[in-house]
Amino acid sequence: MAITFDEGRGIFTLTTKTSTYQMMADSFGYLLHLYYGAKTEGFTDWGLTFADRGFSGSPYDLGRNRTYSLDALPQEFPVQGTGDYRTPLLVVRDSEGTYGADLHYHSHEITEGKYSLSGLPAVYANPDEEAQTLSITLKNDRLGLNVKLLYGVIPSKDIITRSVIVSNEGSKPFTVQKLCSSCLDFTHGDFDLITFYGRHTFERQYQRQKLRHGIFSIGSRRGMSSHQYSPLVILAGHGATESHGRCWGMEFVYSGGFCAEVEHDQYRQTRVIMGLAQDKFSYELAPGEEITGPEVIMTFSNEGLGKLSHNLHACIRENICRGKFKASPRPVVLNTWEALYFNFDGKKILEVAESAKELGVDMLVLDDGWFMKRNDDFRALGDWKADEEKLGCTLSELANSVKSIGLDFGIWVEPEMISEDSNLYREHKDWAMIIPGEKPVLGRNQLVLDLSRKDVREYIFDAMCSILNQGVTYLKWDYNRSIAELYSHEGSNGKLAYKYILGLYEILERITSEYPDVLIEGCAGGGGRFDAGMMYYTPQIWCSDNTDALDRLSIHYGTSFGYPMSAIVAHVSTCPNHQTGRITPLNTRYITSMTGAFGYELDPLKLSDDERREISAQIQQYKQDREIITHGLYYRLSKPENIHRYCAWEYVSNDGSKALINVVIPQNHGNMPVIYVTPRGLTSGAFYRDIETGKILPSDALMDSGFPLEMPKSDYEAFTIRLERV
Repeated sequence: MAITFDEGRGIFTLTTKTSTYQMMADSFGYLLHLYYGAKTEGFTDWGLTFADRGFSGSPYDLGRNRTYSLDALPQEFPVQGTGDYRTPLLVVRDSEGTYGADLHYHSHEITEGKYSLSGLPAVYANPDEEAQTLSITLKNDRLGLNVKLLYGVIPSKDIITRSVIVSNEGSKPFTVQKLCSSCLDFTHGDFDLITFYGRHTFERQYQRQKLRHGIFSIGSRRGMSSHQYSPLVILAGHGATESHGRCWGMEFVYSGGFCAEVEHDQYRQTRVIMGLAQDKFSYELAPGEEITGPEVIMTFSNEGLGKLSHNLHACIRENICRGKFKASPRPVVLNTWEALYFNFDGKKILEVAESAKELGVDMLVLDDGWFMKRNDDFRALGDWKADEEKLGCTLSELANSVKSIGLDFGIWVEPEMISEDSNLYREHKDWAMIIPGEKPVLGRNQLVLDLSRKDVREYIFDAMCSILNQGVTYLKWDYNRSIAELYSHEGSNGKLAYKYILGLYEILERITSEYPDVLIEGCAGGGGRFDAGMMYYTPQIWCSDNTDALDRLSIHYGTSFGYPMSAIVAHVSTCPNHQTGRITPLNTRYITSMTGAFGYELDPLKLSDDERREISAQIQQYKQDREIITHGLYYRLSKPENIHRYCAWEYVSNDGSKALINVVIPQNHGNMPVIYVTPRGLTSGAFYRDIETGKILPSDALMDSGFPLEMPKSDYEAFTIRLERV
């Protein structure tokens, strides 16, 4: 059994393949956290300590017992107003404006299978997987506040998930001011915190820092998970490496604003929480209403960061991503954006398609500029009708012409946005989120549609169906600005940020259900909504608007900690690079881009004969390697501090029979030291053949001492080593 309950002790035990999670409903009705770590037998309540803590209050029912304080005890769902002055998961304000609500254990239920969430993405169990759900109910009688804690366990994946449903069973309304779904309390430990910061075109940069006293937080107030911070935090033992040490991961399955807070308190205890962004969040619950906190994926590894990543990769690839493209090969695409921008017509598109087909490309994706006078980014968003004068034909005719060449046809859309200069805005100004009497903030010259409204959602769904009914088999779903104003003409603006994301998910759920053979690629100015919530609907996401091969090394490095390679979209672009001006070898751009879902972002008509031959060979090679890249085990082989010297990564087939190692050396120096790369994940005691040289190499020596790279002859050189078990 993955979940057990000892009634005599009040202890719940959640067990996965290599980990144990324990909590206790104690004799005072509080739900205390006991343990999350390496798999163990027995009970761990002996780890709790009790003492009289000055200025740390005690619950009233304990009378003169001052040795019990929630300000010093580890908890499962800490709330504001109980004498725990650390950061809470729940803050509630009653109808008279008073803050504070104590919660006590009421009941629990253990059921087979993994819970699902209404209107929100969540981890699911596959038919052949064991899974169980624990539901624990906490109550506050004064408010009629009911809190249902949900725990899902998939033992084989070493995954535990958490969510929460807050409901009003009383007679008066109250307001939820803060709602987080997950908490980990540690009574001691010497920890580092790993987070991922960035900006547009430079997302998910690795950051590791030693925890000290105080509160550290990351999050997003932008209405999306954001380029600036990824909704992923890792707590690691101070000495943890890629292959050794303890570490814990928390990843939010949500695409809107979030917060993650880590507090190292007065007693050197550590609390990590994750949930909805508190900024502009004020969610009133009338009697009978409820709100669901989005899910948090948790995993533990005592084999280092590499194993932690493998757990998260497998969970998202196999238990978040859905549909036809979850496991099937992704097409090699040619996207027209950096090739043509807005400067094309139908004839040009077909010429590009014919040239791309000769290279071995599978799909042509027509990016921005195909609809209603959209010759720049100042107009027409929302008017999703093809510019037939520009294309010289209907969208359906263009799609059929591309298909007659032998390519599938995809198209760019940005359904959540509206331009002031558009027919849609002139007809429905109240659909845009603009505060009356205020001049709106513009982002990329566009406004945000109010997805909390049913009429807006219906319009978007119908518009996307109209496009997909014209022979389009792929959507690049973009989102090119942050939300500054939260205003709906239908009111309830404190709920709007949350309801916006629910509206987005509803549209995507309807489209994916109606068109199961359509591949949707997520995008938000590149990686602004690169999160597990979007991956529930879009199994691949444009990782960054930055296509520079060198910049992509650190972007992919940080992304790899929490997200599978199958979800990462990277394209080979032209040089000089359009973002950095850097000139890098075509081979280096290819090796950097074949990280996951793969393609090109250039005009094939401008390639030399040598470049065409090289790209044709690249595509053939990628298709041979595609299975191991998208479904194999991924290993980071270089430390972040060494990326300026070399960046190396590895894919190993699940049976260990094959390995693919990529290395990029950014800079060449005179008389430079030899670089050794140490692979991991090979079969111990086996021998491997280097496919290029024919050398037979012992796996254990390779994984212990590594192998030398050939000396680079210039900057930006890249190498691929393919190993096959003999």
